Amino acid sequence: MTIGANYSSGAHPATGGDLVVLGLETSCDETAASVVRLTPGGTATVLSSVVHSQIDDHAAFGGVVPEIAARSHVEMIAGVSERAMAEAGLGYGELDGVAATAGPGLVGGVMVGLSFGKAAALARGLPFVGVNHLEGHAVSARLGAPVAYPFLLLLVSGGHCQLLEVRGIGDMSRLGTTIDDAAGEAFDKIAKAMGLGYPGGPALEKLAASGDGSRFDLPRALLGRKDCDFSFSGLKTAASRLAQACETDQDRADLADAVQSAIARQLAERSERAMKDYAEKHEHRLLVVAGGVAANKTVRSTLEAVAARQSFSFLAPPMAYCTDNAAMIALAGAERLQLGLTSDIDTAARPRWPLDEARALADPVHPAGRKGAKA
Repeated sequence: MTIGANYSSGAHPATGGDLVVLGLETSCDETAASVVRLTPGGTATVLSSVVHSQIDDHAAFGGVVPEIAARSHVEMIAGVSERAMAEAGLGYGELDGVAATAGPGLVGGVMVGLSFGKAAALARGLPFVGVNHLEGHAVSARLGAPVAYPFLLLLVSGGHCQLLEVRGIGDMSRLGTTIDDAAGEAFDKIAKAMGLGYPGGPALEKLAASGDGSRFDLPRALLGRKDCDFSFSGLKTAASRLAQACETDQDRADLADAVQSAIARQLAERSERAMKDYAEKHEHRLLVVAGGVAANKTVRSTLEAVAARQSFSFLAPPMAYCTDNAAMIALAGAERLQLGLTSDIDTAARPRWPLDEARALADPVHPAGRKGAKA
């Protein structure tokens, strides 16, 4: 059994022409399928993008239940894929390849999409690519417009928080990571402590719009550190305790605003340090923010301001491609196919799979980005 995707060189399925790829994403609580066309020049066109959300299935539990998620993926994957093909107006015979998330994520869910993708590729004699979910997020900004490599990436979501130098597909190095909780995890757990339900991040953002966070003094982590790492556990603990003392709706709104501002501030502070280091090596200065937290407007505006201060251009994916989706998986797969890279059909699902695996194996402090978990 092959661990990970174990990419190997193969025949280019459409040398010199466009590539049309079906992508599948089942790493958490969305069952998604998408068809993307990629030109030799790097222009990506999303022909379809279908996402079946499981929010209602998990809301009563206050978070994602892995077994429920996996069962839902089994029930939905075939129909979601057929709908994506129908909306693209294509038959399977018009595809140049199939790509599916192979990890990291909830392994039961990953196995569903990975198995379906392999079966679709085998049945039609198509190349198959097992995609790192994080690599999908890394290239997601290229779904909106052609983006030249290299660029500096802030990858920030519920399961991971990293700063990466992205030199190309499969060529990324980590500049900083969270040493405890991810930013999106902090958003969700603080929202849960405030009784805001699931999913917590968007609910907290909505409540913060009517708040004044200046009345709360929340901790600022890792001040004075010369690296680009993050820490959100102290903020999460302090805000959760304050939530217990909130008596009115305005108290909760003010705390929500304070939390949102504190998370955005730390993301900006650490990103600014990375920008200074990055600028010493590269003339092309672009900061890309991707992942579910990139949909937060306060986070976006704060990062955009600090990028401008450092003379960096700023780019985030279209809102539809910030959270988990299959278009980013299809694009990552297509970029690998352009390089003639395919995956073995016995590629295994991985609950953990860091983008910079060599460094992760050599790093005893935070080997996989966040407690050795998704990143």
